[in-house]
Amino acid sequence: MTVQPHSARADECPSDGGVSVEKIRVVLADDNAAIRRTLRRRLEGEPNIEVIAEAGDLETGVGYVIDRQPRVLVLDLGMLGEPGLDSLRWLRTQVPATEIVVLTMQDSPLLARKALDSDAIGFVRKELADADLPEAVHCAARGVRYVSPLVAAQLSAYDDR
Repeated sequence: MTVQPHSARADECPSDGGVSVEKIRVVLADDNAAIRRTLRRRLEGEPNIEVIAEAGDLETGVGYVIDRQPRVLVLDLGMLGEPGLDSLRWLRTQVPATEIVVLTMQDSPLLARKALDSDAIGFVRKELADADLPEAVHCAARGVRYVSPLVAAQLSAYDDR
């Protein structure tokens, strides 16, 4: 089943300003330590997001997700390697309560479509992560799809072909 792209508006997935008692628990998985540190600092700047673990490889990240059951996994799409997007579907069967937001350096509406069709709930380009990732995490925690606005526009044009 193909799902329609959705770029959530800020009023659809706003931060609750720290009012919520329960924080959104996040696992970060990216093979670049500098990127992980930057993403962690950005996410932890949000009063209602808590990064509970970081992983530099897929195996460690999957272990953290299975053991710690975060609400959201932020996953570098490049870490999937050979199994590719099939890994997303498998992971969702293992931890269905964890939503997956993928990060990528690639600017491809086809890749975005494939990731969303493989059960990712969010798609964020790394160069836009500073602005888009907190909102993507808030949306994911609410079960709302988030696609970076620039990618959403490309995806809409791609799907209309």
